[in-house]
Amino acid sequence: MAEAGQPKPLPTAFAPPPSLWKHFTPENIKKLEEIKENAAEGKSKKWTPAELRALDLPPELRYLVPPAIPTESYSVFGELQSLSTALPSLKDQGIEQLYPSESGQESPSKPSQPLNHAHYLLKISKSLLLNFLEFVGILSVSPEEFEPKVDDMRNLFINAHHLLNLYRPHQARESLILMMEEQVERTKEEIQQMDKTKAEIQGFMEQLRSGGIDVDSAVEPEPERKSDPAVEDSRLVWDLLDRDT
Repeated sequence: MAEAGQPKPLPTAFAPPPSLWKHFTPENIKKLEEIKENAAEGKSKKWTPAELRALDLPPELRYLVPPAIPTESYSVFGELQSLSTALPSLKDQGIEQLYPSESGQESPSKPSQPLNHAHYLLKISKSLLLNFLEFVGILSVSPEEFEPKVDDMRNLFINAHHLLNLYRPHQARESLILMMEEQVERTKEEIQQMDKTKAEIQGFMEQLRSGGIDVDSAVEPEPERKSDPAVEDSRLVWDLLDRDT
């Protein structure tokens, strides 16, 4: 947001901070708090950005109020960005589409098939290689006629990029499936490890029983102390291990 009377900054890769930063001073913040207290008539009130924007604030204090949340688009480094997640078609952007929207259908009664992204990406890649060779040939013969071939290559790159973007939902779905499968495999491995440890402990306890040791009544719990049965079972196992060693 540029100030009135100042030229609009040019969009750059590393844009400077907006000029409104100089208004965020301790004095201006204090003035804003005083205006909020006076407007609230001495009552404690939590101001919303919309309520602050409705106040009659001086120009230097208006920059301290957060702007309204964008609903359709927003600007980043001077470039307009859309909030819509729908991918616009090449036709809507005024760009020639080099692949069909659908794979085609032999008859009106036959349902359309999904677009084969890999097939058309491969064709575009081959066309790019051919156009690059033609571009090199043009530069060696008539360098001043390079522009049409550059436009052709640019159009091929845009079509390839658009095809990749069409594939993003499928990529996200497959990535989520892969993550869930890995989580299931890790859980199975943990369960198998727990079962293995349980089998080892049970085998050791069977060896103690075969040696004449009454494992079930080896340690009598104190009647006056109540504890968790799981803790008592663990203490029993460790006592047996200490006795064996």
